[in-house]
Amino acid sequence: MNAPDNLMSPMDEHNKALLAAVRPPDWINPAPHERYDLVVIGAGTAGLVTAAGAAGLGAKVALIERHLMGGDCLNYGCVPSKVLIRSARAWAAVRDAGSFGVSVPDGARVDFPAVMERLRRTRAEISAADSAARFKQLGVDVFIGDARVSGPDSVSVGQAELRFRKACIATGARAAAPDIPGLKEAGYLTNETVFSLTALPPRLVVIGGGPIGCELAQAFARFGSKVTVLQSAPHILEREDPDAAALVAESMRRDGVEIRAGVKVLRVAAEGGLKRVVYEAAGQTREALADAVLVAAGRAPNVAGMNLEGAGVEFDARAGVKVDDRLRTTNRRVFAAGDVCLGPKFTHAADFSARIVIQNALFLGRKRFSDLVIPWCTYTDPEVAHIGLYEKDAAAKGLKTRTFVQPLAGVDRAVLDGEAAGFVRIIVEEGRDRILGATVVAAHAGEMIGELSLAMTSGIGLGRIASAIHPYPTQADAIRKLGDAYNRTRVTPTVRALLRAVLSWAP
Repeated sequence: MNAPDNLMSPMDEHNKALLAAVRPPDWINPAPHERYDLVVIGAGTAGLVTAAGAAGLGAKVALIERHLMGGDCLNYGCVPSKVLIRSARAWAAVRDAGSFGVSVPDGARVDFPAVMERLRRTRAEISAADSAARFKQLGVDVFIGDARVSGPDSVSVGQAELRFRKACIATGARAAAPDIPGLKEAGYLTNETVFSLTALPPRLVVIGGGPIGCELAQAFARFGSKVTVLQSAPHILEREDPDAAALVAESMRRDGVEIRAGVKVLRVAAEGGLKRVVYEAAGQTREALADAVLVAAGRAPNVAGMNLEGAGVEFDARAGVKVDDRLRTTNRRVFAAGDVCLGPKFTHAADFSARIVIQNALFLGRKRFSDLVIPWCTYTDPEVAHIGLYEKDAAAKGLKTRTFVQPLAGVDRAVLDGEAAGFVRIIVEEGRDRILGATVVAAHAGEMIGELSLAMTSGIGLGRIASAIHPYPTQADAIRKLGDAYNRTRVTPTVRALLRAVLSWAP
């Protein structure tokens, strides 16, 4: 089976190795089983976890992928972006080495083609875990081709028809391009094409100041691009608290990123190899010239072309497949998981939604997606990680709260590392040792949020965290400090008076 053209560029040894794993050019689809316990449409994170988990439990499983196994995460998302960000951090460490007493010889520079070659090589190295060959070894029947629902309990792939007892739609989402006059004609990059670059754009305009836009804007600025971010919301990372977003914005500006928030992009025009981006800011029309435009303005679910309506599966072009809290669609035989149906479009959310599908579809489980407490992290420098409620969310729910904040400037390890710009904020319910939400802004916030995720999912309160010994010095000691701060609030004037009375009687 031949792969479609231009799946990966450039077609070097690394991308050839990647395609050999996730879209084998000589792949032959198996003869369909008479009936499958589970047919999974889409081989991104949600589909792969569903297929592997169900097959591991003894179910007869078919997995259909029309493009690249591994989906966005492996090919266009988490994996390549984090390779790029690591290289950008390495350069920032070299650039700032003087502040740590380290002299760097003149002539140190970023070799952008080498950065991208490492990206392609690393991606290919880890692709085996998502490969067609591995899933065949797991006992999954892997079909490469377009899936089309042919009935309430059947899916066709080419000339083959796959009948199922249950099915899972896990087709993911794609980059959504805003309706900006001239954008399509001028040409633009998305997360699906930016990682194919082999030369650094001297000037880059990023439309969208969300996580993807900010991560890539900062990385490209560190590599040497002159980057401008155009954000429609009042500040970048609009989902995060303003003070958290402000710390990231300050860091991005130090790296040379020009941030224009509260703007409206009016049009884009190609002029002599350049792109002129016209936008409105504070009632005035302004322009930004770019060698490349990166669109990072949201995601759209992949729901078209599968004849989902033929199976009685309701869906919306913007919201995706309609599911209930158990991830069932309007066809009780069919479930959905991952970006195609979820609000939070994170790889780990897709992973855990797949686990819910396995339990509910195959074993009459009653697991609910709303029971999950899902953290997330934006991998800028500093990183911003969050879990649970923000203060405004808690207030909207009528919850009385107390908020505890530990600036990293008061955490020894952060000061020693030169990474004191940040904080940990934890919200607890008034009168109860129950964590409602937390935000971490730190160089490695994504590593720190896991402790709070465990605490929230296990019902461990902030006061109890203080009893867990944290190694000294670590930046995670900020969380332990907040546990101490919470426990000090328990020592009320009445308690103090009682303690003084007890101590006064002590021999």
